[in-house]
Amino acid sequence: MNNRIIPIVLRITRCYLIRGDNLILIDGGMPNKGDVFRKALSKLSIDPREIKLIVITHGHWDHIGSVRDIRELTGARTAIHELDRGCLEKGKERRAPGVTRCGRFMTGMIGSFSGRIRIPITDADITLGDEFQLAQFGIDGSIIHTPGHTLGSVSVLLETGEAFVGDLAMNMFPLTVRPGLPIFAEDLQKVKESWKMLLNRGAKTVYPAHGKPFGVGRHLRHLQKKGG
Repeated sequence: MNNRIIPIVLRITRCYLIRGDNLILIDGGMPNKGDVFRKALSKLSIDPREIKLIVITHGHWDHIGSVRDIRELTGARTAIHELDRGCLEKGKERRAPGVTRCGRFMTGMIGSFSGRIRIPITDADITLGDEFQLAQFGIDGSIIHTPGHTLGSVSVLLETGEAFVGDLAMNMFPLTVRPGLPIFAEDLQKVKESWKMLLNRGAKTVYPAHGKPFGVGRHLRHLQKKGG
């Protein structure tokens, strides 16, 4: 099956539509972007009701902030890992500390205004565990638990090698100057272990939530090596 990948930028977060037999959406952007999403669909001549599933890669505010509005617009089901489910259903933000100099600086900046962010709560229809097959939604691929950025982070890996990883990798200035690992992580070692697993399962092209897609190449392939 040939899947069509359609990026939709909701301010700082790049969400992705994947069209197979049906449409699924990866991530829901920051709060108050439901109207921006609706207008983007209109420009693409996509009926919102075609979207059957919203996959949430993790529970940070810039990924779940407009999920309720998008869910109401589309009627789609929501899927989030059990460890991040409370973020969606209770509006409780998970915090990932900075693991680089830039990350620590950005953590301080974000912390100065994060208390004013309000996340509209909504239900999780599907609670994810280790792996969830997307065949029932007409997509040849899986949702895979890839902890590290948050303990409940997940990625969508298509059989053709496209990996939609949320914040398991980043490729956007000023967060990073080149494609690579996240600058925030609850557990950096788990980030590396998750990447080894994705690479061993055939990930070829990375679709991050912050920045443009990139090939794994030298940016991540070294993680397959012992001790990477």
